[in-house]
Amino acid sequence: MNPAVNKTTLENGVRIVSMHMPHVRSVSMGVWVHVGARDETDTESGLCHFIEHMIFKGTARRSAFQIAKEFDAIGGQTNAFTAMEHTCYHAKVLDTQLETMVDIFCDIFLNSVFDAREVARERPVIFQEIGMIDDSPEEWVHTMMGPAMWGTHPLGRSILGTRENIRKFNSQAIKRFFSRLYQPDRIVIAVAGNVMHDRFVQMVGPVFATIAPGNGFSPRSTPTDGCEMTRRHRDLEQTHICLGMRGVSVTDSRRFAAALLNTIVGGNMSSRLFQTIREERGLAYTIYSFLTSYADTGMFGVYTAVEPKHAGACIDLIMDQLRQLKRTLVSAEALRDAVAFTKGNLFMAEENPDNQMVRLAQNEFYFGRHVPMQSVIERIDGVSAADLFSLAEELWGSGKAALTMLGPHVDGTDFSGQLAL
Repeated sequence: MNPAVNKTTLENGVRIVSMHMPHVRSVSMGVWVHVGARDETDTESGLCHFIEHMIFKGTARRSAFQIAKEFDAIGGQTNAFTAMEHTCYHAKVLDTQLETMVDIFCDIFLNSVFDAREVARERPVIFQEIGMIDDSPEEWVHTMMGPAMWGTHPLGRSILGTRENIRKFNSQAIKRFFSRLYQPDRIVIAVAGNVMHDRFVQMVGPVFATIAPGNGFSPRSTPTDGCEMTRRHRDLEQTHICLGMRGVSVTDSRRFAAALLNTIVGGNMSSRLFQTIREERGLAYTIYSFLTSYADTGMFGVYTAVEPKHAGACIDLIMDQLRQLKRTLVSAEALRDAVAFTKGNLFMAEENPDNQMVRLAQNEFYFGRHVPMQSVIERIDGVSAADLFSLAEELWGSGKAALTMLGPHVDGTDFSGQLAL
């Protein structure tokens, strides 16, 4: 299957990318802005996320209730999310409802009024969202990893912002931020499914062409990798542990090797960490590794939760598995299995219009073009055991891992001697 991918760039810089998938009945659309939490100042921290909420809270034509009601009436699924480097407003409908979906999206993106009364009503909702993170130890220990890895750099902050900032945000501040940063050359409209490119451009092009160019965009600063240890006491049954160390950027040529390394370390049920810590020793129910990648940096991480008395032993086991990758080549069988697992997941994801819509936008942001899946598969197939060995050595040749811990009586325990890479 070779789906047709097309791209149109409007005169003001807005890019429209589409993928025709005639075998499906749905259409997935996303309006992406290459602006995220890392583009905020300290006093602006949380504004991108606040705007994500406010986009759906009313325009000159529609109230917040009407927006929700019209999406529901066409059987649509709509949502939004804020990340460190972009914000996305997305929806999925049947192909027969494409025109209605486009009309709603054009309206909310270009005509949101950011009414002061709606801002006041939404503020406590965001406080509740922050509270949900606070109440989830797994999410909170990941949030703690930000400053442990990247210090005071914007990448180290929570996307949600602080309660202090959110109390101060008002309609005027939101409007100023939106006008200043939501510039047309930062906008990508991506659509995948049973949709024809020319027809889609005719729908969205005239509306988005009205956005005036901005005054440029402040360059992003690259953080330095850190290795801080942060421990916080909380009365829980388990100790939640997150380890972070140097990773790769989104565009790093070694990203294919990093993906396979992640699979081998803790990406599935046959991975080294899952087998060692859960299956062989029964220390944890959940254990996994993960990759977090940005335009200019990245992190390789590991998360688990164990009984407090096993925390030190678990950290030792994790670090030992990482060190082994610098000492010994992975077996041909392990590499072959990781390649098969990774390719299988990519091929299955390719069948979903939502996933294709996301790929279209992110490839446009980071590479300025569509990256065919076949080229990705070829790069994965080309990774050798020696490549994995070299990558592990380059990433973790020296230094220490960052560590965050949340649970009973961890605030007074020193685990720094166990973190050497």
